[in-house]
Amino acid sequence: MSGIRFESVSVAYGGHTVLDSLDLTVEPGEVMALLGPSGSGKTTALRAVAGFVTPASGRVLIGGRDVTHLPPHKRGIGMVVQQYALFPHMRVKENVAFGLRAHRTPRSGIPGRVAEALEMTGMGAYAERYPRELSGGQQQRVAIARALAIRPGVLLLDEPLSALDAQLRSGMLAELARLHRELPDVSLLYVTHDQVEALTLADRIAVMDRARLQDCGTPQELYRTPRTEFTASFVGNANLLPVTVAERGAVFEGRTLTVGPAGQAPYGIAPGATATLCVRPHLLALGEGPNALRGRITEVQWRGSTHRLYVEVAGHRIKADLPELRETPALGDEVTLHFEPRDAVLLTAGVSHG
Repeated sequence: MSGIRFESVSVAYGGHTVLDSLDLTVEPGEVMALLGPSGSGKTTALRAVAGFVTPASGRVLIGGRDVTHLPPHKRGIGMVVQQYALFPHMRVKENVAFGLRAHRTPRSGIPGRVAEALEMTGMGAYAERYPRELSGGQQQRVAIARALAIRPGVLLLDEPLSALDAQLRSGMLAELARLHRELPDVSLLYVTHDQVEALTLADRIAVMDRARLQDCGTPQELYRTPRTEFTASFVGNANLLPVTVAERGAVFEGRTLTVGPAGQAPYGIAPGATATLCVRPHLLALGEGPNALRGRITEVQWRGSTHRLYVEVAGHRIKADLPELRETPALGDEVTLHFEPRDAVLLTAGVSHG
């Protein structure tokens, strides 16, 4: 049984609401990332699915079955946490077998299930080792093998890569993506504050902030056409500029910018409405062009294959990510940035138009 459904789920501690009326569906076989800053409610939502917290109101369903008040061991879930939680006195194979024994798997079937899970995670050759003899990445693979050994319909991952360095994290993301391809019927609920992990792995991303769901969509939808300023700034980098909608564009500091189809009122928004213009740093180009923004360089950062310029335009700090420049502009230089009308998004009253 897979698939998760939150129906108006709220959780409170000591009268303080930490998850507020969450409505969200994770389809069977889907990878859903819960993305948000610390205290946004994402881990509380995962713990409600796991059975570690009981909602003050609402229901949690797994595979269409109401599990709101079931104990964790009766929910058919696997879980991987940040700090691995391996037993140091047990060998790898014994750690993986622990969940099977807790689920009362027949003894004769345990060795085969353990070997299967270890092979799936690339840890078959390490069955006899103790956790202290493994690297951090290897320990996390064992933790994932232990979760998969019980053949769960739902796999919960709570910041599973945050304790790893950047290179190991990249490798583990690839491994998780491979595992999901091999287990297409398993639903994954993946909690992270790292946008790269969410964009790389998830089929859809639920953006959380201040205990509430702010936005939900595919990575491409949230990146290209966010619905809120919070989503725009948290999923990728964004320049957010205050504008007033005009009949043929959007007015920024007295200059009319063309957004969307030329010669039309943008997206049917009434002229005179206030809005926020969102344009991603990598969609800005240096030099003259449509929607030119002139300003002064306040900071230059070399990032290997790119340069990031910070440019002050009419009192607003704008970020531009450009291919590595052969001649780096100096601080204080006057420059012109521009962007194509199709590359901008207008955000108004929490609704995205793009």
